Amino acid sequence: MADVADLANDQADYFLQISLQRQLRANAKPSAQVCEDCDEPIPVLRQQSVAGCETCVSCQELRERRR
Repeated sequence: MADVADLANDQADYFLQISLQRQLRANAKPSAQVCEDCDEPIPVLRQQSVAGCETCVSCQELRERRR
């Protein structure tokens, strides 16, 4: 059974994680509208779901395979 200190630590950790996620989102640069590699338009759904994306899905997959 968890005691008060454990619950307080869990709550503090939860709020820390939320704060860190918000900070990361706030610092993310806007997504590109055109792929840096192939100059094709990046779909709006990708721009919205991957904050700060610079490439289309195809070019991003190529970049990741090269690594």
